[in-house]
Amino acid sequence: MPEFKVVVADPEKARSYQVDVKGEDAEKLIGKRIGDVIDGEIVGLPGYKLKITGGTDKDGFPMRPDIHGPVRVRPLLSGPPGFRPERKGERRRKTVRGNTISEDIVQVNTVIVKYGDKPVEELLGEGGEEE
Repeated sequence: MPEFKVVVADPEKARSYQVDVKGEDAEKLIGKRIGDVIDGEIVGLPGYKLKITGGTDKDGFPMRPDIHGPVRVRPLLSGPPGFRPERKGERRRKTVRGNTISEDIVQVNTVIVKYGDKPVEELLGEGGEEE
């Protein structure tokens, strides 16, 4: 059974919330890609819509939206995510993960794009972290 830590960013309050997702709800995330909009019911936010913005795998490698599939590759990068150049024009070969969620992914980053009836603090608790 897959298990994910879903980080939900609330742009209105400038806070983020971490939710552990297991079982059937976690299986609904497998196969989704960066940029897909999912139902907030998966993380306990009924009426909300969440957009997947990225994530990391079990070894800490970040997901990139321009690499297709659930693969781990070593492309030549010139910018984030996965590499932040120190000099202008610098490029480097770094290991990154593709844009599709698989069982190797541990953390999934999301942002709220449509709000529900109840506030986020009431549904997920006051455990928000400052961004």
